[in-house]
Amino acid sequence: MPSQPLEGARPGARAWVALTILCFVYVLNFLDRQLLSILAKPIQDSLHVSDGQLGLIGGLYFALFYCLIGVPVGWLADRANRVWVLSAACALWSAATVACGLSATYPQLVAARMTVGIGEAGGVPPSYAIISDYFPSGRRGRALGLFNLGPPIGQALGVALGASIAAVYGWRSAFVALGAVGVVTAMMVRLVVREPARGGLDARPAGPVAKSGFAATMKMFFTHPTLRLVALASGVTQIVTYGAGNFTTLFLMREKGMTLHEVALYFALVVAVCMGGGIFVSGRVIDRFASRFKPAYALIPAATLAAAVPFFLAFVWAPSWPLALLFLTAPTFLNYFYLSAAVTLVQEEVRPDQRVLSGALLLLVMNLIGLGLGPAFVGAVSDLFRAAHPHHSLQIAFLCLTPFYGLAIGLFLVLARVLQREAARSGAPRVLQA
Repeated sequence: MPSQPLEGARPGARAWVALTILCFVYVLNFLDRQLLSILAKPIQDSLHVSDGQLGLIGGLYFALFYCLIGVPVGWLADRANRVWVLSAACALWSAATVACGLSATYPQLVAARMTVGIGEAGGVPPSYAIISDYFPSGRRGRALGLFNLGPPIGQALGVALGASIAAVYGWRSAFVALGAVGVVTAMMVRLVVREPARGGLDARPAGPVAKSGFAATMKMFFTHPTLRLVALASGVTQIVTYGAGNFTTLFLMREKGMTLHEVALYFALVVAVCMGGGIFVSGRVIDRFASRFKPAYALIPAATLAAAVPFFLAFVWAPSWPLALLFLTAPTFLNYFYLSAAVTLVQEEVRPDQRVLSGALLLLVMNLIGLGLGPAFVGAVSDLFRAAHPHHSLQIAFLCLTPFYGLAIGLFLVLARVLQREAARSGAPRVLQA
């Protein structure tokens, strides 16, 4: 059972400094990860790779290393200095990003991307646990929501900086320059962020502090209905977000007629404002409602995903890129409410000594399903229809993602029923109080 929070605990200046630095590391994490999809068109022209090969290198190949390495790294970080683990991981994935820019062949690029995945496996789970030990229960949703601004900021900067550098100096220079920034940041993490006390903002148990082993935490996670369902629902959601996200820039350029300079400006603004706004708002909404009505952890993602579907279809069918970007603003805002809900729910459900590994297991399930299958699925479908529909194969592939919206919504509704039953058993109110 998770600990009860200490009353009156408030985050100090050190907590906000740590959160800012960790968020910047997450920005670089996602920026480096998304460079491949952002620069897909010039990479295709240079290395002569297909949509399917891009889907594999950006999805399945990356996800296998990112997810499987993340579990032992999470177990290690639950027992070692989490700041050191994060710093070393940042240095590794940043150096591998530089290597991506130096790749002369597709196999070399695959090897470099796999190394990026190994490094990034040690980035997010330790950060979740560090933040949870800097911010008390009741404030973690907002803090984790702010931390989860890393993906939209990283993707927006990747689009803006990556596309701009590539347009002037070539796609290789974008990888080298942005990877070098990460190496410097890794040193800053080690020098500035302090390791917080594990469970320091949770109530002290009456007996000795429990220490879960690797196998015990694994068993707890996969036999816990709430944790299992939230990971599965989030993974199916990521089939849509990663599947479409890894090919959106290529879709806008190849089928909607955008240039790299237009992508660097207009698409970057959509990602920064809408995706960033959605994740920021979701953290506040989760703190506002879920603390008093636990099923909100599932109902909020279900509602926002349902609202996103018609706008996603309009984006795919839009006849021009300005209209497509206009419709894209809504799903870009709504698609990511699940993230703050899932991360916060997992961190609240487990003990302090299980948080890093549980966060790693959440990412394992989410990314093996979403990142592993989403881009590979879109790339394969596009290749399948490329001969018959050479100008609209990605449009068809995007339309084939729509059923996954329905599956994700259904899973979140099932999770809501499980949370409602748990709340009823624990004596929590069944309806939201004003």
